[in-house]
Amino acid sequence: MTRYLLRRAVFLAVSLVLASVVLFLLLRVLPGDPANALTAVGATEEQIEAARAQIGSDLPLHQQFLDWIGSAWRGDLGESFVSGLSVSDEVVQRLRVTLPLTFAAFLVAIALAIPAGYIAATRSRTWYGGLLNAVAQLGIAVPVFWLGMILVVVFALQLRVLPAGGFPINGWADPATAAVALVLPVVTVAIIMSASLTRYVRSAVLDVAGSDFVRTARAMGATFGEAMRRHGMRSAAVPVVAVLGMELASTLLGAVVVEQVFALPGLGSMLVTGIAEHDYPVIQGVLFVSTLAVLLIGFAADIAQRLIDPRLRERLSEAST
Repeated sequence: MTRYLLRRAVFLAVSLVLASVVLFLLLRVLPGDPANALTAVGATEEQIEAARAQIGSDLPLHQQFLDWIGSAWRGDLGESFVSGLSVSDEVVQRLRVTLPLTFAAFLVAIALAIPAGYIAATRSRTWYGGLLNAVAQLGIAVPVFWLGMILVVVFALQLRVLPAGGFPINGWADPATAAVALVLPVVTVAIIMSASLTRYVRSAVLDVAGSDFVRTARAMGATFGEAMRRHGMRSAAVPVVAVLGMELASTLLGAVVVEQVFALPGLGSMLVTGIAEHDYPVIQGVLFVSTLAVLLIGFAADIAQRLIDPRLRERLSEAST
């Protein structure tokens, strides 16, 4: 297991470096000059060249990349061309909105999807089992922005029990107000996420329910529920954990849509603003942090799978001998 962790950590570092190279190069092939963020309309060529020298875009690409990646590994993501503020500090500030939104929605979705998926699989011939399956399929097809707007209309405009959007200026200094501001965004993301998770849980439970070891346990006198609890749930959890990792990563990356609908000052809205203003340090900083988060989530999901299923650990031991 130790060797596997070391190999996986090396793979994580290499993946991050390669992703950083791709990110850096893709931004450079997009139309527009980053120096335009520092110059007014109608600026002279001398002014543009001075702006390029100020931000370092007149240097060779490899030198620009080495300067940026070296600073990024030290936790310095540069300064915004537009505001002049530290991108690292701004990212940390925005994460205080995005991370609670993502993880709260993730936990709510798990709480909804696991029992719903289990019931949809084990009670598939009942009317409520079929209804859960149908609702999950419908939820997958619903766009997250449309669901968010529907919830705003119902709970903010008609019932007036929750705010339509926004976030307190002082952030989490007032925890109750901040938590209330995230209720509708969390519910929106959780409903969409739980729909797809329910389908995955249902498929995993159905696969395990028809396995030989569950049938053997039942032949020895155990009920279906006992056989699943003792022998089936761990096997069913392995593919579900992988899906949970992907769902968490996609939710973090997809927060830009929800944050725009509910006017939240999170990482997604920071990225949209940076793109509109051609603010390269902001774009690079947000995407670098997002990529790192996705890779770390995949790493954690991979390790969790091997902790849950001893068969995967045995394969690692056999491969290392």
